[in-house]
Amino acid sequence: MAMETVPRELRGLRACLMCSLIKTADQFEYDGCDNCEKLLRLKGSKESVNSCTSSNFDGIISLISGDDSWVARWQRIDNKVPGCYAVSVTGKLPMHILRELKARGIDHISRDRSQKL
Repeated sequence: MAMETVPRELRGLRACLMCSLIKTADQFEYDGCDNCEKLLRLKGSKESVNSCTSSNFDGIISLISGDDSWVARWQRIDNKVPGCYAVSVTGKLPMHILRELKARGIDHISRDRSQKL
């Protein structure tokens, strides 16, 4: 979609590279990620917000009740907080975050669908 066709109020949105939750950069900096804050530590860090979220994402899914939604299960967001989520997010988490996830035994499945497998 061409940038000029996106409404101005939607241009500042970003999606978490770990869970795909969509918020503004200011919301991520003020509150962190509602699902991933313990791992990504976005709250209060503009640098972390810029490296762990992306403004390049496709599609929006509104999650109300993950237990009742096959779409939520398909997107692997059925155990996430209610909110708006990207269908796919372009970008990769920083290597130090990926190493920390691996050290904690947490499997991270990238939500980046920009490259063909």
